[in-house]
Amino acid sequence: MSSPLLEARGLVKSYDDGRIAALRGVDVRIEAGEYVTISGPSGSGKSTLLHMLGGLDLPTRGEVLFRGSPLGSAVDLDTYRSRQVGFIFQAFYLLPTLCAAENVQVAMLAMNERANHRAERAAALLEEMGLKDRMRHYPNELSAGERQRVAIARALANDPAILLADEPTGNLDTANTAHIMEILRGIREQRGMTLVIVTHEKEIASSAPRHIRIRDGRIEA
Repeated sequence: MSSPLLEARGLVKSYDDGRIAALRGVDVRIEAGEYVTISGPSGSGKSTLLHMLGGLDLPTRGEVLFRGSPLGSAVDLDTYRSRQVGFIFQAFYLLPTLCAAENVQVAMLAMNERANHRAERAAALLEEMGLKDRMRHYPNELSAGERQRVAIARALANDPAILLADEPTGNLDTANTAHIMEILRGIREQRGMTLVIVTHEKEIASSAPRHIRIRDGRIEA
């Protein structure tokens, strides 16, 4: 059997000297090009699992493999995060002193791209997001939906293999939620990217071909 794109094996994550268990032995396989949603109650471990898959945090026990190789040993975490994974968060995390185009370019700095190439790539991505006329605006001049579209453009800047989204519609109204989900599904279909979304919204969770439920740090059957 060939290796999946991402695989979690026996993930355990504990805090406070083991007194708090966020993950309790999680096994997950995600194939290239899959669209997967992860849902569960608050504190269930869903965001912790996403952070492990993205290399933002390391497990207490167990391992995450990318194309069959363990993160943090065979796969350098900085390289993995900057080149293979695009992150989208509920809080956007845009730099307030940079305009939209500059925020997108920040993701490309680690790639040592030429400045003109970074600018062209950022402009193309923002135009794709419907923000052609908002490129020079700062985050506080953009609506919540526009800020999330800038964040999506930033996540795509290095053409990653995987998009990981943690409650990407949590700060949005109904209309913007529908728009952002349409964009994310379109990206996955057009680019063939793997898309993993953590959500508490039932409609979003059930919209994916595969839905993983997690409770008390364990995958529910």
